Amino acid sequence: MTTHYTYATGTDDEAFLDGNALAGTLAEIFTADLTACGCRCGACGVVEPLARALVYLHCPGAIARCPHCTAVVLRITTTPSGRWLDLGEGAALCLPIPEG
Repeated sequence: MTTHYTYATGTDDEAFLDGNALAGTLAEIFTADLTACGCRCGACGVVEPLARALVYLHCPGAIARCPHCTAVVLRITTTPSGRWLDLGEGAALCLPIPEG
């Protein structure tokens, strides 16, 4: 059975990058390259590499959206208390920022 995928498209006033834009920030936190890892959308259930996500950087932090339904799959924000990873559906991690 063949599954046909559709990809969300933005308008001219929606400036987004692909998930590779998160590589540097994620490399500061994790040792593996997470942009190649599968990311399951909590809204539509499609699994795609994080590199295919639609990433918006012109906001507080970075927001990654599903390339199929545009639901938020990851938010990364740095605050004075640490770097917050919002994994969707209310799950979040706050990781301390290394001194240096």
